[in-house]
Amino acid sequence: MDLSNLKPSDRSKFSKKRVGRGHGSGSGTQAGRGHKGAKSRSGFKFKRGFEGGQMPLHRRIPKRGFHNEFAIEYAVVNIDTLTERFDAGTVVTPELLREQGIVRSKNVKIKVLARGDVSKKLTVHAHKFSGKAAEKIAAAGGATEVLA
Repeated sequence: MDLSNLKPSDRSKFSKKRVGRGHGSGSGTQAGRGHKGAKSRSGFKFKRGFEGGQMPLHRRIPKRGFHNEFAIEYAVVNIDTLTERFDAGTVVTPELLREQGIVRSKNVKIKVLARGDVSKKLTVHAHKFSGKAAEKIAAAGGATEVLA
């Protein structure tokens, strides 16, 4: 390759199409905008999602269900899991449950449910307890503490 081989890049030497500059230019009169209607006028802008008067997609598709943004999500932990994983006398806290991998999510409150039996004395700190779970833990000599 040398200077004798150089040539301008493809399509770079064509001048811009000048519309609306008289009949003889080939793009005069309507300047490529067709006849009448909103699209032929200056200052026309499509609304986002506008489909030429057809009902837009976001209004055609039905809305489904209900999402309660005030619902409180709880990570559920059962008593039998606590009995398997922890020794007697352990103070079970949400941080400890996350360290052990029993609860995965970071900012979720924890609720203890009554599946299984307790054979160990455990002190459990959680945001909520089912009635039976609290009874079973107390019956085994343990304690429950509800976190704020």
